[in-house]
Amino acid sequence: MTSPEDAIRARRKLTNKLIAAREAERLRPFFAPDMKLIAGDGALITGADAVVQAFAAQFADPAFTPYVRTTVTVELDAAGARAAESGRWTGSGYSGTYLACWRKVTGQWVLESELFVTVGDG
Repeated sequence: MTSPEDAIRARRKLTNKLIAAREAERLRPFFAPDMKLIAGDGALITGADAVVQAFAAQFADPAFTPYVRTTVTVELDAAGARAAESGRWTGSGYSGTYLACWRKVTGQWVLESELFVTVGDG
């Protein structure tokens, strides 16, 4: 059986592949409907639909450089229903740190929220 930590790491790798392939709509199953994302510039995006639309808009730009998120840690709550993932991200000439909150819903890990902090150039 796959550990929650391994499942979350695998799902992160899948999101990286979908971002590289510019497949915004295929990212939807990774987001809780009430997903909240704070982008590296501080912009707040609320709801899975809005997050998918934001990705689609970025993917339409021919100069878009895919984001890569690299997991450093995954920490589970005592009940095993929520997890905090932290790591590093790079993309579009910038880099930084991120924190993601995952929630287990009907046996699958989905992103409840993500915070990206820009701290450097590419």
